Amino acid sequence: MSVGFEKNFVVAPFRGFHLSGTVTELATASEPAVTYKVAISFDRCKITSVTCGCGNKDIFYCAHVVALSLYRIRKPDQVKLRLPISETLFQMNRDQLQKFIQYLITAHHTEVLPTAQKLADEILSSSSEINQVNGAPDPTAGASIDDENCWHLDEEQVKEQVKLFLSQGGYCGSGKQLSSMFAKVREMLRMRDSNGARMLTLITEQFMADPRLTLWRQQGTNMTDKCRQLWDELGALWVCIILNPHCKLEEKSCWLQQLQKWSDLDVCPLEDGNYGHELPNITNALPQNAIHSPDSLSRPRRTVFTRAIEGRELHWQDSHLQRIISSDVYTAPACQRESERLLFNSQGQPLWLEHVPTACARVDALRSHGYPKEALRLTVAIINTLRLQQQQQLEIYKHQKKELLQRGTTTITNLEGWVGHPLDPIGCLFLTLTEACRLNDDGYLEMSDMNESRPPVYQHVPVAAGSPNSSESYLSLALEVALMGLGQQRVMPEGLYAQDKVCRNEEQLLSQLQELQLDDELVQTLQKQCILLLEGGPFSGLGEVIHRESVPMHTFAKYLFSALLPHDPDLSYKLALRAMRLPVLENSASAGDTSHLHHTVSVVPSRYPRWFTLGHLESQQCELASTMLTAAKGDTLRLRTILEAIQKHIHSSSLIFKLAQDAFKIATPTDSSTDSTLLNVALELGLQVMRMTLSTLNWRRREMVRWLVTCATEVGVRALVSILQSWYTLFTPTEATSIVAATAVSHTTILRLSLDYPQREELASCARTLALQCAMKDPQSCALSALTLCEKDHIAFEAAYQIAIDAAAGGMTHSQLFTIARYMELRGYPLRAFKLASLAMSHLNLAYNQDTHPAINDVLWACALSHSLGKNELAALIPLVVKSVHCATVLSDILRRCTVTAPGLAGIPGRRSSGKLMSTDKAPLRQLLDATINAYINTTHSRLTHISPRHYGEFIEFLSKARETFLLPQDGHLQFAQFIDNLKQIYKGKKKLMLLVRERFG
Repeated sequence: MSVGFEKNFVVAPFRGFHLSGTVTELATASEPAVTYKVAISFDRCKITSVTCGCGNKDIFYCAHVVALSLYRIRKPDQVKLRLPISETLFQMNRDQLQKFIQYLITAHHTEVLPTAQKLADEILSSSSEINQVNGAPDPTAGASIDDENCWHLDEEQVKEQVKLFLSQGGYCGSGKQLSSMFAKVREMLRMRDSNGARMLTLITEQFMADPRLTLWRQQGTNMTDKCRQLWDELGALWVCIILNPHCKLEEKSCWLQQLQKWSDLDVCPLEDGNYGHELPNITNALPQNAIHSPDSLSRPRRTVFTRAIEGRELHWQDSHLQRIISSDVYTAPACQRESERLLFNSQGQPLWLEHVPTACARVDALRSHGYPKEALRLTVAIINTLRLQQQQQLEIYKHQKKELLQRGTTTITNLEGWVGHPLDPIGCLFLTLTEACRLNDDGYLEMSDMNESRPPVYQHVPVAAGSPNSSESYLSLALEVALMGLGQQRVMPEGLYAQDKVCRNEEQLLSQLQELQLDDELVQTLQKQCILLLEGGPFSGLGEVIHRESVPMHTFAKYLFSALLPHDPDLSYKLALRAMRLPVLENSASAGDTSHLHHTVSVVPSRYPRWFTLGHLESQQCELASTMLTAAKGDTLRLRTILEAIQKHIHSSSLIFKLAQDAFKIATPTDSSTDSTLLNVALELGLQVMRMTLSTLNWRRREMVRWLVTCATEVGVRALVSILQSWYTLFTPTEATSIVAATAVSHTTILRLSLDYPQREELASCARTLALQCAMKDPQSCALSALTLCEKDHIAFEAAYQIAIDAAAGGMTHSQLFTIARYMELRGYPLRAFKLASLAMSHLNLAYNQDTHPAINDVLWACALSHSLGKNELAALIPLVVKSVHCATVLSDILRRCTVTAPGLAGIPGRRSSGKLMSTDKAPLRQLLDATINAYINTTHSRLTHISPRHYGEFIEFLSKARETFLLPQDGHLQFAQFIDNLKQIYKGKKKLMLLVRERFG
């Protein structure tokens, strides 16, 4: 709204509990000025109803209502206060009342006259309902002191908007709008506005009415991630409302009944989708002494509302809890009773011994309902409890450490992880603590959660009086509890959504941690907690021995490594190297520790859930390794340790290849010298990839081989020699000859390495040896490459040629043999080429209808080669051609080419050409001519068997070509005429075709 509003108000006097006026929107270049009538009712500092002529339909007040309200607040002197209208009427006499009513009717006669007449009739009737009640309503008088009063909420608009957003699938804008509505509910709760629960009820009703729920259930498909997240937020908000510390019992009972009704519906989404294992309910911690079998892991149906329903058992009357949240100075009494000893730590600070997510749900409820100080006090008590448990777990582990390390495995685990939990306990504590330390733009603390894009700014705020450690701040506690939660050892939950939520919640917490500027105090907290996590044994995700199905710590460790590196590099590397493991992919004994410790249970190792997010987890493992490699550049010892960790723990060849490429890039910067140690790491990783993918299919294999040769070239000539000599453990014969050896002896490589003659000879000798070995192992694929690589060494070349000849009788195809034969001709060995071509011809078989076969060019080349060598070679090849080729057009083409020039023009030393053209009536061409004519005859009958009219023209042209061949011998015309007569007789039923034959050939 324009500030110009202030000059365009007409405000009626404040009449009792009602404010009315007109608000004019100033004219713009495209729109004229518009005036709206606005009316607002209020009661005990709350707007209870609004009307505006703009007709705006929204869950929020329109700008005109806001403008009128602000005008009254900012300029109270310009709005005259008046008594309720009933008081004014009471002061009038009869004449004044009649005048008032008649003027009122006259001013609005078209609107109120029917109503006025009706009321007059009822008042004049002694038996009317209106006369049975004393007094009359007054909209300006406000409600009774005993009446409920709440802010105005347009319920229909809430329903319509939620329905609209859900109909759009919860994508992009609509998803953000629904999240905004949830944020509005939290804002209402924080302001202790009773409309918060009302609005959430309306939202939930529309969510439950979403037709997609039935569809998803019928089809057995999962809802989208965005919708799933919205349902999670819905369930968490209901937990907040049920745990409202000042909720009336009647209200709570009403909400619980409604929640149970929703939860009982078949379409109500489950807490963890179609998967799940035994999780504690909101009021109970994990069993401490129970052995679970796979059968006992089944559990009752739990919906998104189950945790809120379980909240019916929770209350706030516990005296210890009340003292915690009501005082900053509550400490252990000097004389403790036996029952009080567990309620305080050794420093006398209060503890809150409750199931951790439940305790954190209490914090969220306090914070959400506008009790930030109380939420902070309970948060501190929970953190002190977690610290004590951490110390107790360390003591337990110290007594079992030797045994666990010997076995190298454990079944101790937390079935319930705090990160990814439906109640987000760690995120709740972190947010509560950081809100107490957040500065606004003016440098003052602000006690609210903001959703702005700008990064937050925090300052240390000392923990309130009562803390024995005066240097402790809420900000350091926030960091500490986040590290505790992220480092908690927990078993991977079942189901895609639950596993994805673990990853998403972890990344969300880490992004919040990255907003903290690590000063000395926070670095100390970080170091202390990292040491505790490393020493935590099976209770820590970074302990020495963890459960096989533990959630990996790669993403968390990457943050810790980067944060610690400038301050404590030894600790940062120790921690990151510890986190590199991925036990679920590594061998471990099936037996395990059967002891059961606080907040832990023993899980049967055979229970193996599907790790839907395994690909993501492996990529995070790779990212951690890459981060360490980058940081360790130039440090030989650390690089060697990191390499060993990669080779031990990473099992994906594509990820190791990525690491090799990363290391290569870091080691060979364009603007500075090469880091030889890191370059060797890259090479070793590349070699490992080659070994891993040698016998498996990998679509990137060719790229990997080329990269390895490039890397080895960068390392130096010794690396190239090494991979050439050990090719059989790294490459296939084809890769070794066509890529590796060919690149190693290329002119580019020689220039790149500035090789001297002995080095060039050494490489060439290794390449030749490799070539012959590969040709022996796979002659079909490697014979040609071997010949190429051995060209400059006569002995090696002869050996390669003999391998090709020996293999020709075996499994080599005509295509492979023709290729080698052409190569031999190109190298100046026409007789050897002829020998190979003859062998290739014996492997070939061209049917009558294969006139487009790719081998035709090879056949024509072979015939041309034999023709050029002389009559003897042509005579030797023609029987092979006749035997292998049955396609008439190909045979006639060969015949024509052989009659164009004289044979023996290749210029072979010691031979002379007669210079005479060859006759088709004499050998060896007579055999070829007869075969060609027979092929035409056979092909003609084959084509006529299934010929269709649309192919008649093509067939006539085919006969024309056949006539050309028939006419080559002296009696050819008689032979062709007999052939045509036979066709007319045999196929006389094909009248139209035979008519065309007579027209063309008589």
